[in-house]
Amino acid sequence: MAWFRKEHEPLPAQEQESRVPEGLYVKCNGCKETIYRKEVVANQAVCPRCAFHFRISARERLSLLCDTVWEEFDQKLASSDPLHFKDTKLYADRLQDSKAKTDCYDALVSAIGTMGGLSTVMAVMEYGFIGGSMGVVVGEKVTRAIERAIRERLPLLVVSCSGGARMMEGTLSLMQMAKISAALARLDSARLPFISLMTDPTTGGVTASFAMLGDLNVSEPGALIGFAGPRVIEQTIRQKLPEGFQRAEFLLEHGMLDMVVDRRNLKATLVKSFRFLLN
Repeated sequence: MAWFRKEHEPLPAQEQESRVPEGLYVKCNGCKETIYRKEVVANQAVCPRCAFHFRISARERLSLLCDTVWEEFDQKLASSDPLHFKDTKLYADRLQDSKAKTDCYDALVSAIGTMGGLSTVMAVMEYGFIGGSMGVVVGEKVTRAIERAIRERLPLLVVSCSGGARMMEGTLSLMQMAKISAALARLDSARLPFISLMTDPTTGGVTASFAMLGDLNVSEPGALIGFAGPRVIEQTIRQKLPEGFQRAEFLLEHGMLDMVVDRRNLKATLVKSFRFLLN
């Protein structure tokens, strides 16, 4: 039995939420400067003063990476709330609220588009949907994206932005780690390249599975990447962690990443990397 359903009723059209705050001016979380908002947006949501990378939505990410338009697929897969979970709020209500907020049925957008003229299958996580958490729908959509890349002999890009596995779906969400990893093994056997792009944050079960399995593991500057959070680790080992621990630059220095690339140079770098891997 599938732990998701395919809905056919379209969501009302909504303006996509941007992680760059609304208003005439925004305050940068990096340099704390107050900056004209249009200047930040025109700079690909990167602070023109200190290069702090604001979070952007999945569809904004696709707009920056793709040459023109892209074809979205598996758009209406939605969770069936298999555990009928409730904490301070019904999980079903959280799903509905997140749909209204992001105009997405779950925390991932699957698409085929061209980057620098190169057709690419892309799976881009949406942090605005329950913290980009990975449930059965995210697992299914990433797996289907991998299978489509294999069928059509195309490279695969997965952009992670996630708090990890979705607790509201329990063990069913954890099963997605093995499911996606097995699909990536088939992609590797087909000798097709997979680039994993990690953005802020990439944590939990996403980091512990497909986010770290790329032929190239790439990150944006300053991204938080790890399994457990720094506070949990400090409380467990009872030691103070090094400065910048679990940030992209720290991971690059310690051999866990291949590249840290500014968003403004990202598309050109990904295209060059894919062309090299395809030869």
